[in-house]
Amino acid sequence: MIVQNGDKFETKTVSTFRNYEVNFTVGEEFEEHTKGLDNRKVKTLVTWDGDKLVCVQKGEKENRGWKHWIEGDLLYLEITVLDKVCKQVFKKA
Repeated sequence: MIVQNGDKFETKTVSTFRNYEVNFTVGEEFEEHTKGLDNRKVKTLVTWDGDKLVCVQKGEKENRGWKHWIEGDLLYLEITVLDKVCKQVFKKA
């Protein structure tokens, strides 16, 4: 679930394996604890790059973060860590 109110976002991921919730305001760095995922503590900054939300996480590994964008009824997610990239595409239900 993603709820947007201006530059404020509420996100919630619910699955059989784990649940995770993070809320942020675009352009404001915050401390994120990825409890329920991989249990990291990082400084997170989400910004706009055109029509893409871009997240940079500063912590234990370099070049870590993600990008989200929408094209039609598809939501794209690109997750990066070091030199690895994972790409996912979600279709609106």
